[in-house]
Amino acid sequence: MKIASYNLNGIRARLPRLIEWLEREKPEVVCLQELKCADESLPIADIEAAGYGAVWHGQKGFNGVAVLAREDSPKLRRTGLPGDPDDTHSRYIEAEVGDVIVASIYLPNGNPVGTEKFDYKIRWMERLEARAAELLAEERAVVLAGDWNVVPEDRDVFSTRATQHDAVMQPEARQAWRRIVHQGWTDSLRAMHPDEPKLYTFWDYTAGCWQRDLGFRLDHLLCSPEAADRLRAAGVDKWARAQEKASDHAPTWVELR
Repeated sequence: MKIASYNLNGIRARLPRLIEWLEREKPEVVCLQELKCADESLPIADIEAAGYGAVWHGQKGFNGVAVLAREDSPKLRRTGLPGDPDDTHSRYIEAEVGDVIVASIYLPNGNPVGTEKFDYKIRWMERLEARAAELLAEERAVVLAGDWNVVPEDRDVFSTRATQHDAVMQPEARQAWRRIVHQGWTDSLRAMHPDEPKLYTFWDYTAGCWQRDLGFRLDHLLCSPEAADRLRAAGVDKWARAQEKASDHAPTWVELR
């Protein structure tokens, strides 16, 4: 089973790229982020024509997450994270596909640091930490997949000096990430590529970042122990980032037995 995470940066703007990637790579499960469209505007007919069922949690113009399943219908478990009934952002959706639970996550960016946006990011991560613990307690194969907007280690970014003030690099965000991982989750991409120096998943549109390979590792798939036992491969579909009018993220994936 190939499970992929893909921040589209607008599903309607990137629909040809999404369909192209689905047809070429044929992942069984896809966690999408940053749909940037309301529920009623999701191009579900095009997705179904490509052979995928879907559940989604949209938001007009911002955020938005979905789970797709090839030749199957994901079983929706929940939308939104518990702990803040006033949170209106569409950033979390959880579903079952076969015997695996997947969550599509679009973690807040948090910039600029020192503002309410960064405080919201940290509070959101604390709520995610609580939900992750609940999922681990189910003792099932679970994959938390998405754009985490956290660079876990200095080697996961092209320059720590150039990015030191970015929210994705702040100690508080990294500590929140580590608290989740240390519950017992496996950072699958790094686990399968422990010595890769440029394990990037995102390249900004500005300053020729893609052409110069100035990237960040922001997209992660965390595996529960039951999923990690089945982990056989992980990678980044960098070819998709090179296409015309591509997202600034590349699809990132794991394969489970």
